[in-house]
Amino acid sequence: MLRAHDRTATPLLPRPFPRVLAAATAATACTAVLASLLSACGSLPGAPEGSGEKEPLTVMTWAPVDTKATNMPGMPAMAEAYARWVNSRGGLDGHPLKVVTCNEHNDSVAAARCAQRAVDTKAVAVVGSYSQFGRSFISPLERNGIPYLGGYGVSDEEFASPLSYPVNGGQAALLAGNGRQLASVCDRVSLVRPDTIQGDQMPALLSAGLADGSRAAAKDVRAPEDGTDYADAARRALDGVGAASGGTGTAGGTKGAGGCVTATLGERTDTFFDSFRRLQPDGSKVRIASVLGSAGQALVDRTGGRAGPLEGAYLTGWYPVASDPRWNPMRKVINDHAFGDNRIDPADPGVQTTWIAYTVLRAIVERLGKQGVQDITAHTVQQALDRGEEAVDTGGLTPKLRWRSEDMLAVQDFPRTVNALVTYQAVREGQLVAAKEGFVNVAGTLERPRADG
Repeated sequence: MLRAHDRTATPLLPRPFPRVLAAATAATACTAVLASLLSACGSLPGAPEGSGEKEPLTVMTWAPVDTKATNMPGMPAMAEAYARWVNSRGGLDGHPLKVVTCNEHNDSVAAARCAQRAVDTKAVAVVGSYSQFGRSFISPLERNGIPYLGGYGVSDEEFASPLSYPVNGGQAALLAGNGRQLASVCDRVSLVRPDTIQGDQMPALLSAGLADGSRAAAKDVRAPEDGTDYADAARRALDGVGAASGGTGTAGGTKGAGGCVTATLGERTDTFFDSFRRLQPDGSKVRIASVLGSAGQALVDRTGGRAGPLEGAYLTGWYPVASDPRWNPMRKVINDHAFGDNRIDPADPGVQTTWIAYTVLRAIVERLGKQGVQDITAHTVQQALDRGEEAVDTGGLTPKLRWRSEDMLAVQDFPRTVNALVTYQAVREGQLVAAKEGFVNVAGTLERPRADG
């Protein structure tokens, strides 16, 4: 329709000849009949107006796939399955959900390209994604006001940018929690971690948790992120807990009694434990540990289950164990809408984080709908997240979440942290089970000044 100031006078046209007038009258009658039919039966399929269908919402999920280091193919796969499920139910508050995925390649340039693609596709949010290159991806998102909702928690920027809305406590909570978990059973701890900028923060975080149990700081063992053999790192880790390969150990008793080795090398953690197993002295009493994401049920199964090297290992996670019934809704979506996609492992914390992030997105869009907001944009999503009028319930998988200033914890270097809960797990009879019921809050550990500060 023309606006009032756009209208121009319509010139008078010659009167039509009678035959033309008759045709025009017939056409008008047909149009009236068609209009009557449409009013009775609804719009024709695909009609852009009057159909009642709301505008589609585009979001992006990215993660590294087919790289030599950490890979998270289950995250974009879970996002696609979620979209199929929610669209089969009418979309997000009536908006069809379109998920665009991007391979981040574990590369800073590729991460920036994924962020730019989110801008180009007019995504209302980046949801449930993984990248350690926060400096590369966050700037394009901030310039264009696109929220980063429920990232995996592996980059500092996820816990610093005002456009980031983390659903877990990131590697900071995992490492501090792992330190607290090990403090109850270990006299000495070696930490094997990647020789990267992100890895450089790990020793202080783990040691902060150990300090809560009056334990000494962990022995820092750097290792290549994409190594194919970790024999040297294994030797240094064993030596750090008094169980040097081939010997009976020094400080702390025979064969490293009371010593623990924890490894956080992402997908290369299994390669490390293979080297560790071959070098571990016969009768060694050294215990092993890790965090979810570096180790999990899939790794336990691959390495022999109850007869494998991970039997008895201690693991720290963000969420309840995969067998917990609180994951049943996610499992049903995977069973019904992933079509046998073997990229999706329900026990993978990347898949779990993606499910939680999309749960939050759905709650936010539905809330906006109740408020009468029909034009869902990156800006309206950001505003709703910032206002936090109601905390988002994730079905008990996390505490209820919101990101107002008063919800932020006073965590050094990670001011956007709103959830510092972790879970203690262990491998028993080849299965990951809860080593302690419920969540453990490590906010106090994270809020205290650390040795690296």
